[in-house]
Amino acid sequence: MGTTDIAADIAGAPPLSPRLYNDDLAPTEVHGRRWGSYNIFTLWANDVHSLGNYTFATGLFALGLGAWQVLLALAIGAALLFGILNLSGYMGQKTGIPFPVMSRISFGVRGAQIPALIRGAVAIAWFGIQTYLASHVLNVLLITLHHPLAGLSENSFLGLSTLGWISFGFLWCVQIGILMYGIEMVRKYEAFAGPVILFTLSALAVWMFWKAGGSIALSNNHPLSGGKMWREIFAGASLWVAIYGTFALNFCDFTRSCTHKKSITIGNFCGIPVNIMLFGTITVVLAGAQFRINGKVINSPADVVQAIPNTWFVVLACLALIILTVAVNLMANFVAPAYALANLFPKHLDFRRAGIVSGVIGIVILPWNLYNNPTVVNYFLGGLGAFLGPLFGVIIADYWLIRKGRVNVPELYTMEPSAAYHYTRGVNLRAIAAFVPAAVAAVVCALVPLFSAVAPFAWFIGAGIAAAVYVAVSERNVSHQDVPGAAIAVPSVH
Repeated sequence: MGTTDIAADIAGAPPLSPRLYNDDLAPTEVHGRRWGSYNIFTLWANDVHSLGNYTFATGLFALGLGAWQVLLALAIGAALLFGILNLSGYMGQKTGIPFPVMSRISFGVRGAQIPALIRGAVAIAWFGIQTYLASHVLNVLLITLHHPLAGLSENSFLGLSTLGWISFGFLWCVQIGILMYGIEMVRKYEAFAGPVILFTLSALAVWMFWKAGGSIALSNNHPLSGGKMWREIFAGASLWVAIYGTFALNFCDFTRSCTHKKSITIGNFCGIPVNIMLFGTITVVLAGAQFRINGKVINSPADVVQAIPNTWFVVLACLALIILTVAVNLMANFVAPAYALANLFPKHLDFRRAGIVSGVIGIVILPWNLYNNPTVVNYFLGGLGAFLGPLFGVIIADYWLIRKGRVNVPELYTMEPSAAYHYTRGVNLRAIAAFVPAAVAAVVCALVPLFSAVAPFAWFIGAGIAAAVYVAVSERNVSHQDVPGAAIAVPSVH
């Protein structure tokens, strides 16, 4: 159905703009949605157990937090995340719209490019980095199967060996191939990968527990206590939430295909509090067992895999870790930039074409050089990441506190000056006024050494300031219409 035809079907509604609407940005029809509780659960079953998260959690153990303290930090973070992600997820399920369109509600039909592009830029960089990290595991797998391949890892071209380019290129093609089948194939892949990951990592924990003689160290040799201990517990909980600051924004990209709110609540409960506690238990066992064996703390499950004495077990474990990293990359770092670029050029880029463009950018930036440069990771990606809290604060405050969940969905797709989300030339200056000071505060807290004591709490500081300022400057006594997008909706699978 073309834009002109759709506009004719909406009596009295302003015309849809081809600069704002295409089939991938349109709201999804309620009938035919396929995402249920299990699909939401498997999103978290994959993402929570990412190698980066294990590095973070074992880092808490290395800092001096004991087993129960690590679990408490993760439990506090999980409780906060459960509430935050429900708020974000319900928005997508009700409206059926992706994150760039959701941003138009608070930032305006043109201003929405700001949050969409910030989220997309962070995701593209991490897509390349995660693909690079997965290629390392694939290198180990290939060399294990055929030792002479080790010779291909000794040269360097643009910072990557021949074997590294082969592994990176293969995984890049796999991910692009999955994305070409759309969000429905992402759903199927996540549903397949989730059980594989849970079984593999649980088996690794059991093997490490056995290798350590049936006991683990409950802390390292320098455990924290008193005020320092509690500070690290709450800092760990806050940083755990910040890790998911990206998802807190664009969770609606997935829940727009959910059957009902209950599926989000159940999926989030099983995938966040329950699954994170399983993740925490595996972390404690892996870190405690390794410390019991040789007094060292592992960095991630990949370290454990390399110590497995059986070649075929190494192969299976490497395959599982590759499956995991691809699953995490698809959901966290590929869907968001595809929608962001489609929103930037809706007349020329659909979801699939935008996915290819973002994937190409992920190669051009040579992500392995980014990852190997701490300054770039800390200041560029860290600075962009600090913007995510303020964006969340504005969007959530506008939707839940100001509008009480009332959205005129068809008017999100029109450039008519009289439409609800046109604001000032398509930009809501009140949202910008709330976002800018909050973003400055968050970046200062996150990156300036003088404020290192509050750096772990930068996401909450930014989100809180943005929400408070936005509520303070928002117009009062404005009637907000609640108009569903059924008339302009497209099938959930298209």
